[in-house]
Amino acid sequence: MTTLVLGASGATGKQLVEQLLKHDQKVKVIVRSSASVPESWKANNNISITEASINTIGADEMAGYIEDCHAVASCLGHNLTFKGLYGKPKQLVTDAVKLVCNAIEKNAPEKAIKAVLMNTAGNRNNDLNEPISFGQKLIIGLIRVLVPPHSDNEKAAEYLRAKIGQNNPLIEWAVVRPDTLIDEDQVTEYDLHASPTRSAIFDPGKTSRINVGHFMTNLITENDLWNKWKGQMPVIYNSENV
Repeated sequence: MTTLVLGASGATGKQLVEQLLKHDQKVKVIVRSSASVPESWKANNNISITEASINTIGADEMAGYIEDCHAVASCLGHNLTFKGLYGKPKQLVTDAVKLVCNAIEKNAPEKAIKAVLMNTAGNRNNDLNEPISFGQKLIIGLIRVLVPPHSDNEKAAEYLRAKIGQNNPLIEWAVVRPDTLIDEDQVTEYDLHASPTRSAIFDPGKTSRINVGHFMTNLITENDLWNKWKGQMPVIYNSENV
């Protein structure tokens, strides 16, 4: 089986690709420069590397990349620089999600394609009654205005939730919500929840990037797990009971 990974050159995207390879999956990646990927990928016959800026790809071209894939995963994010935070493209993640969905619909596959989006625990699932304090609501509102990437993450998830919905015959989706991302060398135990169990602002948890890649890979490769979480926005925390 083949998965297209967007944002593969990022810290979490690399972890996702490595986990997919460990599961004997074939992987396609689209990166702005092949210099940003590990040398080991270039010699791996299970990886296809395309150099392109995601914001310059049209739906027809993307349909070609997705045609033989059973899943698409996005770990796209904005660079933590002034240009990355406030420059164009402001809706990098949302536009990529829309592009992928349009491309899948163009292909009209016989079996629904899995779409897995990495997001953030600071984003609420509007299908559920996820209560937050007034203080957190106020701060999230400020972040939404002052830090455009947060709004981008919200809109990307909302597009899947509201536009694609639960009954699309061509696209099934899951939005993975890690909390504060950290780097670890090994996969560790982690906990999954339908909604946050702690405040992303006042009591954030930690989630290692390798655990995010592991969970996203399992969603893609394990149908029972997929059926449990499809159409939902699971929150992932590193387990504190280790």
